[in-house]
Amino acid sequence: MISAATSVPLIAVNALASAIWVGGVVAIFVVARVASRTLEPAQRVEFFRALGRSYGIVGTVALLVALVTGAVLLDGHPWDGLMVAATVVAGALLVATTAGMAQARAMTRLRRRAVAQVGGESLDPKVRRGALLAAILRACIGALTLALVVLGAALVG
Repeated sequence: MISAATSVPLIAVNALASAIWVGGVVAIFVVARVASRTLEPAQRVEFFRALGRSYGIVGTVALLVALVTGAVLLDGHPWDGLMVAATVVAGALLVATTAGMAQARAMTRLRRRAVAQVGGESLDPKVRRGALLAAILRACIGALTLALVVLGAALVG
């Protein structure tokens, strides 16, 4: 068990990191919708490339800090069904986020090729499939994030 003197700063760091992660996920949902409606394809590709590079670092650090501080704060908690569920959801969130980042990089390359392409075989079907996969991954990341927030609250409640 950790002492109260140690837990207070850990709770503060966990809350801040969690807020950055959750706020970033929500912001990306909103930004993706607005950007797809207002930016031209070439501008959208470059915008999301720059956003991904910036937020990828901030979001990844925030998620890892939130997960590590959460694990430290829960040290000593019995391994009941709630704890197992939270651990599984946290692992799934890491996997989905990693897949989402890899998919986003692949989509940037594909969209750049599609924007630059003149004639030849259309890349539109590949772009549409990739966009659908991106939407599914974002939805999974959002759902897993929400589930982990609820499970975390239940664990400390």
